Amino acid sequence: MDNNGYLILMKKSLFFLLTGLACFAAHAQNDSASSYTWREIMIPMRDGVKLHTIVYTPKKQTEKLPFVLIRTPYGVGTGYAPDKNDYIKDMAADGYIFIAQDIRGRYKSEGGFEMTRPSRNKKDPQSIDEASDTYDTIDWLLKNIPGNNGNAGILGISYDGWLAIIAAADPHPALKAVSEQATPYDMFTNDDFHHNGAFRLSYGFEYAVLTEAAKTDSLYNFGEYDTYDWYLRLGPLSNINKKYAHGSLPTWNNFMIHPNYDDYWHAESLRYRLDYPKVPIQHVGGWWDEEDMVGPQEAYAQLEKKDTSHRNFLVIGPWLHGQWGGDEANNLAAIKFGQPTGTYFRQEIQAKWFAYYLKGKGDGNFAEMTSFQTGSNEWKHYNTWPPKESTIKKIYLHADGKLSFDKPSVNEPTAFDSYLSDPAKPVPYRTRPVEETYGQNSHWYFWLAANQRFVDNRPDVAHWLTDTLTEDITITGDVIANIFASTSGTDADWVVKLIDVYPNVDHQELSMSGYELMINADILRARFRHGFSTPEPLTPGKIEAYTLDLHGADHVFKKGHRIMVQVQSTWFPVYDRNPQKYVPNIYEAKESDYQTATQKIYHTAVFPSCIELPVVQL
Repeated sequence: MDNNGYLILMKKSLFFLLTGLACFAAHAQNDSASSYTWREIMIPMRDGVKLHTIVYTPKKQTEKLPFVLIRTPYGVGTGYAPDKNDYIKDMAADGYIFIAQDIRGRYKSEGGFEMTRPSRNKKDPQSIDEASDTYDTIDWLLKNIPGNNGNAGILGISYDGWLAIIAAADPHPALKAVSEQATPYDMFTNDDFHHNGAFRLSYGFEYAVLTEAAKTDSLYNFGEYDTYDWYLRLGPLSNINKKYAHGSLPTWNNFMIHPNYDDYWHAESLRYRLDYPKVPIQHVGGWWDEEDMVGPQEAYAQLEKKDTSHRNFLVIGPWLHGQWGGDEANNLAAIKFGQPTGTYFRQEIQAKWFAYYLKGKGDGNFAEMTSFQTGSNEWKHYNTWPPKESTIKKIYLHADGKLSFDKPSVNEPTAFDSYLSDPAKPVPYRTRPVEETYGQNSHWYFWLAANQRFVDNRPDVAHWLTDTLTEDITITGDVIANIFASTSGTDADWVVKLIDVYPNVDHQELSMSGYELMINADILRARFRHGFSTPEPLTPGKIEAYTLDLHGADHVFKKGHRIMVQVQSTWFPVYDRNPQKYVPNIYEAKESDYQTATQKIYHTAVFPSCIELPVVQL
């Protein structure tokens, strides 16, 4: 399916057109053939604010039913039947009372909106947060909507998924099942707005406009199709407010005044808001989620440390952001899986999860971790994550662009690869034109699975490649990059990619010949190498060790393929340009601060740059 086809599918699935997230988008459709009726209500919160809510009830209700909530900032519609909505129609067949709600300050709900609202002061009974709004909503529903069985569940994707896990952190007693899907975890160390301290420029600006320029969602008018040029001409980030936003976007303003990990980021992070699994919770993510790939993995890992009641579960499939919610997901861009992975999730995992915990149906025998393993293209079930069967094997960078499991033995000072990083000519993160993130025909959705050959000939991208594999290599677990590097500047960004290179001639599918599929990748802003709260300049020419958590994978590098590692220092404009000259606040950098730098990546016996792979021995 091409990108236009996917967007059409998202519309049909009632995903909000701009984000593909809201599961009850603004479509006013009465379907007389539906088995559900709906009505609008305004539910009062403890502070008097009323939230716009749609209640969907089966027309022929023969038993008491549980509530299933979806809370969203993206706008709920009126009259769209749950049994016609691809995301939940398999659940609707079991019979639920569905609740769709605009969170405070968005669309028809009263009050003020605050992005990823911090937790309330529980000493003040009138203080509010998203957990208290969920609590008050469930409490009102139990008392005012007849025919309920006293149980409630909540689910949602992305921001809606974050709302679900926040509800689980401080739950109403009736909340019995939670499925957070693609939640962000920590907006400074990973997901959405930063990765390891590097600012996600295009996404951060365009999302702030989307949610804060008006109470209903709108796109920024760039006046041109290729936003790469617009962001490059922008110059220093301070020009956003000077020339365009003029201080009108609260979240953008917060980005500018919080360049390091401080109390602001601490208050937003799930890292400090999750205690233990108070209700059964299912974390759902995609291996190629371009927005919140890390969040479900990190949220699961944190709660798993205190999961004494076996309430914490993880599901990861071969998906982009939210793809499991409405697509059959037979493929991801050019990558084919040979089966409808999204349909399988909705029918065999999601529907059965809620049926068991809310209605007592089924055996409740859910795997600790359910994963779609790519390469083999098989569903796998694990008792622990990462699985105990995985063994760490290091794959090392060598001279002449070689990559192997043999540790380097040379120790000459010249045993490095170098490139010139120029902020004036940054490496694009996807092929140009770089369309507006949520704009028409945007390739944003698929960029993590895009063919990386488009940077093969750039002199500012370093490559290392194995020989052709003589047997399958399976990696299952967390991937870690250990890079020894130096720079001629006083700051730098390090981007590391782990890539599956298809055969030069793929006889099974010629169009995939030589395809370079990115399996894991991430970025580190080097000033934060010793801590995200304590930025430090680099010493020019000094070799230092950099560790990047490239997060989880479940993938088979097939016999006949090769493994590649790429390293670069710009990934634009999804990440802002590092001036490569240390300044206390990059957001206040001047045009004159941006300078070229020579980057060196070492591969010696003393400085053995490598990737730690969690290899499963067959």
